[in-house]
Amino acid sequence: MNQDEIKALFDQQAAGYDAQWAKTSPIRNCLHLLVDSMFAQLPKDARVLCVGVGTGAEMAHLALRNPGWRFVAVEPSGAMLEVCRQLAEREGFSERCQFHEGYLESLAADGESDAATCFLVSQFILDPQARSGFFREISCRLKPGGILASSDLSSDVQSPEYEVLLRAWMNMMAAANVSAEGMERMRNAYAHDVGVLSPDRTASIIEAGGFERPVQFFQAGLIHAWLSKRAAGDAA
Repeated sequence: MNQDEIKALFDQQAAGYDAQWAKTSPIRNCLHLLVDSMFAQLPKDARVLCVGVGTGAEMAHLALRNPGWRFVAVEPSGAMLEVCRQLAEREGFSERCQFHEGYLESLAADGESDAATCFLVSQFILDPQARSGFFREISCRLKPGGILASSDLSSDVQSPEYEVLLRAWMNMMAAANVSAEGMERMRNAYAHDVGVLSPDRTASIIEAGGFERPVQFFQAGLIHAWLSKRAAGDAA
């Protein structure tokens, strides 16, 4: 799928997205718990860039625990961003947020964010060079030494382990009431529309985008997450 197709897909899913994935929320909650510890040394007035923020789950988690933090929410799907905005208004932190509808390259590269999140986003960029370029777009919006918590679907798809993980993943989707048709679409998407790469290859792509060697801090099934630090001397 190209960018427009992906955006249209998320526009369609926005209203029911959180309800659809409610049964897999323990994975998200565990990831957020670990991100808390990864971001523990950020200043009390930190600015956090949330790339592909979707409906705003990670931003809300961080905002409610850190009342002095400010956020830049970047999301190409206007419908998803509107759900995110409504969440921020309900939870009382919208005044600390800048909402940017569009892709990252349309946001000023000011190098002023202390940290960034990017969850299940880069996997939709199939070309490795373009994917590293995406991470460089994040890097140049971070302060020197700024940190990134990112996650993507990741596995060596040529290995026997992948079939074990994929089978377990599909069982989990079935338990979350994803239809058989939906699971078949998902399996096809993983093969053709999602850049599912090995953890080492994914880490190398992030590193090539202007970060020090990423450290994997989380895995749940096919989801892996890394902590990365903007490389010293990287040209913004």
